[in-house]
Amino acid sequence: MYAFTLFQRDDCHLCDQALDVLARARFPEFSSVWIDDDDSLEASYGARVPVLRRSDGVELDWPFDEADVRRLAG
Repeated sequence: MYAFTLFQRDDCHLCDQALDVLARARFPEFSSVWIDDDDSLEASYGARVPVLRRSDGVELDWPFDEADVRRLAG
């Protein structure tokens, strides 16, 4: 079983849309990480958020839909 992390920003309408997709897909539990105050995360994800990352390192960049996140969950 994988663990999942959603990298996002505060006040991000795309992040809100991603959360809606995850809810509609009944996606399993995931952690949220806000990149705003972390220079390293900002450098990695700044232009890409929201990004859904699986614990084995596979990442799904926005835009994604319900079918995409279901495939990622395996």
